[in-house]
Amino acid sequence: MRVAALAVVMAALGLTASSGAARAQDFTITIKDHRFEPAELRVPAKKRFTVYVINDDPTPEEFESLPMKVEKVIPGKSKAVVRIGPLDPGRYEFIGEFNHDTAKGVMIAE
Repeated sequence: MRVAALAVVMAALGLTASSGAARAQDFTITIKDHRFEPAELRVPAKKRFTVYVINDDPTPEEFESLPMKVEKVIPGKSKAVVRIGPLDPGRYEFIGEFNHDTAKGVMIAE
């Protein structure tokens, strides 16, 4: 009986430790005046992470990255959650599809 109880406790502790280690890291990007702030973001390589995209502009914008396989339309004056990764080490460009001349950025996975 003691061995079974100990096994249950150890399994529960192991499950808690692994779920904490698997949590995604969070980042925030703001769209203001049809530009991304920050325009460069360093993210962890080989791990999933979450980007909160806040659109401070009154018009919608599409957060898009072909290399990261991400497309998300964010209505004006709202925010969206974008889950990304895991990414190999490297540079990954993203744009605001509706204002691609000014809304440009890069994520650097390291």
